[in-house]
Amino acid sequence: MLVGSLLASYGWYILFSCILLYIVIQRLSLRLRALRQRQLDQAETVLEPDVVVKRQEALAAARLRMQEDLNAQVEKHKEKLRQLEEEKRRQKIEMWDSMQEGRSYKRNSGRPQEEDGPGPSTSSVIPKGKSDKKPLRGGGYNPLTGEGGGTCSWRPGRRGPSSGG
Repeated sequence: MLVGSLLASYGWYILFSCILLYIVIQRLSLRLRALRQRQLDQAETVLEPDVVVKRQEALAAARLRMQEDLNAQVEKHKEKLRQLEEEKRRQKIEMWDSMQEGRSYKRNSGRPQEEDGPGPSTSSVIPKGKSDKKPLRGGGYNPLTGEGGGTCSWRPGRRGPSSGG
């Protein structure tokens, strides 16, 4: 009877206390396992320093290989840049030479020129005219002046009283 009256009075408090005690025990056991694992790991490293040295040497070797690869890529990139600069310089020299000879350099910039080849000379070739590009809204369109604008030409009515009869 004493137990029944005790459970009836404090049953929920006892239940929550048991749940809380269970959670605390679980957390403490996890921390205790982690602490033991850390101590075992420290004991292994203390007992086997040659393993640590081997790891560090392997890490240093891997870093050295990666640095060598990076240096090789940098050299390739520098060589490409040098070649591009040389090509630009050569094109500028060709353009300057063609300008000195009185030829158009725009025609030669896109494709290589055949020296002393068959065909008409540069003086007899008639250059193409520029294509007529129309503006988007027709020639001379200006909404502020009312000019242009196509076929629709709306004008406001006259001011003043209407002259009706």
